[in-house]
Amino acid sequence: MSEKTVYASRILEAVHEGAKDLFAGGFIDAAEMKLYDEGCLPTPVVPSFTGAKIKALRERYEITQAKLALILNTSLSTVRQWEIGAKRPSGPSRKLLDLLDRKGIQGLI
Repeated sequence: MSEKTVYASRILEAVHEGAKDLFAGGFIDAAEMKLYDEGCLPTPVVPSFTGAKIKALRERYEITQAKLALILNTSLSTVRQWEIGAKRPSGPSRKLLDLLDRKGIQGLI
């Protein structure tokens, strides 16, 4: 049994269903269907990372704060501030931390 996709609105659901029909009928190609998927389907939620979770993640892969900063293309100071809770990662950093969590270091290098 497949899960039903939850759309942000009924309009986006209708647009996507129409695009799927056009794709099935050969009126639009896979590249254009991908644009409809990206525009209409909900985007996955990237989890937030606490200082403790970042430290645990770093320790799981046995890397220093300096190496984590290098991998994430941020400063050592920023990683330190994340771990003590003075700052929280946002945007691209959260996505990279999520990728590190799910795929490991090889997923980032």
